[in-house]
Amino acid sequence: MIRRLYDWTLSLAAHPHAMWALAIVAFIESSVFPIPPDLLLIPMVIARPNRAFVIAALCTVSSVVGGLAGYWIGFGLFEQVGRPVLEFYGKDARFDEFSQTYNAWGAWAVLIAGLTPFPFKVITVLSGATGLSLGVFLVASIVARGARFFIVAALLWKFGPAIRDFIERRLGLVFSACLVLLLGGFALVKFV
Repeated sequence: MIRRLYDWTLSLAAHPHAMWALAIVAFIESSVFPIPPDLLLIPMVIARPNRAFVIAALCTVSSVVGGLAGYWIGFGLFEQVGRPVLEFYGKDARFDEFSQTYNAWGAWAVLIAGLTPFPFKVITVLSGATGLSLGVFLVASIVARGARFFIVAALLWKFGPAIRDFIERRLGLVFSACLVLLLGGFALVKFV
C-alpha cells in the first residue's frame, strides 16, 4: 500500500497542475491544514530536479502568504472566539502574561516552528492572537520557510538519484520516520 501511495505521489508530482497543488497545500498548511507541503515538494523535486529552486520558491511564497492568513485568523478572530473561551475558564489574565512572554521570544518561535516538523499553523495563529509584530512575524517566516524548503530542494537537486534510491529501498522506514516526525510535532504542541 505504501508503495502505491509513493508511486501515486510521484505521478502527481509530474502532473501539469502539480505546482498549483503545491501552492495550495503550502498555503493552507500554514494556517489550518495538518499535512506539511514537503510530502508534495520532495517528489516534485525528485521528478523534476531542474526546477528544484522554482519549486522551493513557490512553496516558500505560498507558505508565507498562508502564514499571513493564519496570523489574521489569530488576530481577527481572537476577540470573538479565543478570549471568551479563556474568560469562561478564568485564564484571560494568564493569556496577557503569556502574550508578553511570547512576543519577547516570538521571532524565535516562528523560526523554530518554520524549520521543524512543529505545526507551523499553531505559531501563525498564536502570533496573530498575541499581537506579535507583523514585521517580525513576516521576516522570521520568510527566513524559516525559505531555509527549510530551499535546503530540501538543494539536497534533492544535488543528491536526488541517491536520495530517491534510498527512499525507494527503505520506503517503509522513510514513511515511518516521516509519520513519527509529524505526530511528534503535534505531540509537542500539547506540551509547549
